[in-house]
Amino acid sequence: MKFIFKITFWIFFILPFASFAGEGMWLPQLLKLLNEKEMKSMGMKISAEDIYSVNKGSLKDAIVHFGGFCTSELISPNGLLLTNHHCGYGQIQSHSTMGNNLIKNGFWAKSHKDELPNKGLTATFIDRIDDVSAKVLNGVTDSMSPTERQSAIDKNISELRKSYSLESYQDVIIKPFFDGNQYFAFVTTIYRDVRLVGTPPESIGKFGADTDNWVWPRHTGDFSLFRIYAGKDNKPADYSSENVPYKPKHFLPISLDGISEGDFTMVFGFPGRTSQYLPSSAISQTLNTLNPARISIRETSLKIMDKYMREDEATKIKYASKYASIANAWKKWIGESQGLRQSNAVQKKKKYEEAFQKRLSPDSPYKNLLSDLEKQYNDIDGLALARDYHQEIALRNVEILARMSDFRKLVSQYESGGNNAYIAQVNKLKPSLSAFFKDFDNKIDQEKLGALLTLYADNLDEKFVPEFLKRENLGMSSDESYDMMVADQFTLSSLTTEQEVMEIMALSPEKAVAAIKSDPIYALATAWADFYESEISTPYNTIKRSLDLNQEKYTKAQTEVFKEKRFYPDANSTMRVTYGNVNGYEPKDAVYYTPVTYLDGVIAKYVPGDYEFDLETRMLELYKNKDYGMYADKNGKLPVCFIASNHTTGGNSGSPAIDAHGNLIGLNFDRVWEGTMSDLNYDPSICRNIMVDARYILWVVDKYSNASHLIQEMKLVHPKNKMTTQKGKRK
Repeated sequence: MKFIFKITFWIFFILPFASFAGEGMWLPQLLKLLNEKEMKSMGMKISAEDIYSVNKGSLKDAIVHFGGFCTSELISPNGLLLTNHHCGYGQIQSHSTMGNNLIKNGFWAKSHKDELPNKGLTATFIDRIDDVSAKVLNGVTDSMSPTERQSAIDKNISELRKSYSLESYQDVIIKPFFDGNQYFAFVTTIYRDVRLVGTPPESIGKFGADTDNWVWPRHTGDFSLFRIYAGKDNKPADYSSENVPYKPKHFLPISLDGISEGDFTMVFGFPGRTSQYLPSSAISQTLNTLNPARISIRETSLKIMDKYMREDEATKIKYASKYASIANAWKKWIGESQGLRQSNAVQKKKKYEEAFQKRLSPDSPYKNLLSDLEKQYNDIDGLALARDYHQEIALRNVEILARMSDFRKLVSQYESGGNNAYIAQVNKLKPSLSAFFKDFDNKIDQEKLGALLTLYADNLDEKFVPEFLKRENLGMSSDESYDMMVADQFTLSSLTTEQEVMEIMALSPEKAVAAIKSDPIYALATAWADFYESEISTPYNTIKRSLDLNQEKYTKAQTEVFKEKRFYPDANSTMRVTYGNVNGYEPKDAVYYTPVTYLDGVIAKYVPGDYEFDLETRMLELYKNKDYGMYADKNGKLPVCFIASNHTTGGNSGSPAIDAHGNLIGLNFDRVWEGTMSDLNYDPSICRNIMVDARYILWVVDKYSNASHLIQEMKLVHPKNKMTTQKGKRK
């Protein structure tokens, strides 16, 4: 099944430029061949070489993969990083205490020595991108089974990795594109000393919180500042007080001219995952089977956390980051489902598939492909639902169950390697256990487990409920909740508090393992994991491997059948460029949303005492005095957020919004709710990304927070009138 994309493929499938403005997540090294002409027609003034170059500093050298889960960008010659408040939320929370609540009050380091280290946080740069399709797919044939094919690819990738000569701080990441029809290698440099520089209070950084999440109009100052530190040779180094601020190859100047409707915008970052080329059967499964279950599970979990967080400030601090993480996907799935219905996505896919079938010749190898995919999605439907239920409950929402994997590893180390292996594993585990229990409340976990087990038993086919969880085997009535059963287990468990766990760790290996294995929560998690593996995961993966191979064929077939269509690769957490224009949109009949919000809207939403919409006195005073400094627009108003038609997804959080001249104009942090289905079904009429205006960020840093020393190290420019402002003064 050897299918190598060549440059001629990319050129051949370009449609008239205007047809695709705004859609697509493009590989930066191919922009010159595929996109530069279109981008310039939309207003871009720089060249593709200015965006991606391996021979000189370019925009790519200012774009950083933040922690492996978000994007950030360099905005000064001293390694200053800008990313979202929600991307840095875990670090902000980890430095917060009741006496020094950085989440609530914000934080601004007055000097480099005051910047806060963050263990495990990394900043990754892309050095270069290589097309390695020929080497990865060498020897791969159509006659191979899915297992044989993957084995051959894995072997080729292993050999290919060995061929790269890397420094100790470098890595090479090889990823599939177009569902495995093409492969690229990304050579990276990873910095390991990243420190918190500043964050606004949550009344700015999380303004609107869950009510406004995924919603336009938006008024959230979703940003935070970090700094990369390096050894004195400017190369990556472990944290040390001797490290110095990193000197980048390129950093982004910041425009004070702002935006107008129709302006060119570009978003550069690491989008996580999209699936644009799925069949209608896959979209239908997401819409009708999986999303309703995911939404229900997380809604139940969130209600329980919210109840305890509202009752106690310390609990709110401990659970703030966890709540935000769970809520983000929950609300996104709700919007995604609504968007799929509103855009009639399933029917559009079916119409597309009808056209696909009509173009096939009678002897085409693809003639039964769609029917095969539909059957496989039907076969996997129940398994996929059971899989999501188990993963959402046991791995994501009930923390103590997820933690049992650590104890299973302890038992495994003892049984396979004896006392020495066990002790070595205990020493590795202890620090993470202390960190876990610091932010854990077993009352919350207990209530969540009882409620979610009830959902599990009530909503799955009986064959996916293990015997030890069936109500009749537990002496429960058919409609009884699992609350009492779970309460008993938590009462009897010795693994739900740090003190008891450390007491077990202090025992001899033999006694400790015996105590762990006899614990009721360990027994539940282990038995459930074993059941999941044999009855859900294994049969699911058997079908999924074959389904994935057919999806790979279908993606290839689409490029062959629709020769007039331009295809871009789905997001897979690799560096991409997307571009569009500042535009409003019509969410429904007779309603039009303009593309910019202002501080006036923040004040209009202000609700004293409400944790989502409360404001600090300083914000109210600055607004009353209209003290906006040089950050106001030409009408004297302070812009807060804006939207544009850039195609973004998760992972693009923290991505820079860049103007036609290569300057920072904003910070990407969200999408509009009506367009969250863009991961599966991009619709240019309603898909918009949401960005914090760079001028609002600067105003918060400078005027609101009195951290003007940070402004001093940035380069502020006026590209529209060719004037430059540096250190707050015009040149």
